[in-house]
Amino acid sequence: MGKNISIDDLANEVMKGLREYADVATSDLKKAVRKAGKTVRQEIRDNAPQRTGEYAESWSTEKIKEDANSLQLVVRSKKRYYLAHLLEHGHAKRGGGRVAGKAHIAPAEKKGEEVLDKALKKALKG
Repeated sequence: MGKNISIDDLANEVMKGLREYADVATSDLKKAVRKAGKTVRQEIRDNAPQRTGEYAESWSTEKIKEDANSLQLVVRSKKRYYLAHLLEHGHAKRGGGRVAGKAHIAPAEKKGEEVLDKALKKALKG
């Protein structure tokens, strides 16, 4: 069932168990962040306005920072970044009037948050 340890070794064994749990939890959390990033990227690609398709294809997921305990990703459009806010919120036309925006980034962000939340809960339960 378990192993016998002395009182003197109890603190060391508890710390060892906590380190093992932290390693497993960190690994699962990083996987959840990667999954959420891929989900956001794909949602933006699927729902972005289409004319030539270059804008939708320009979206990518990039790692900003990773260390032993954390991972930071960013989903961005490298080549067409200057169009994102115009297409998301709409813009004025040259000759007057407005072009309606097509929300594609905000819904993708919301979906990514949901995926991350669900994956984190699953990882920390298991």
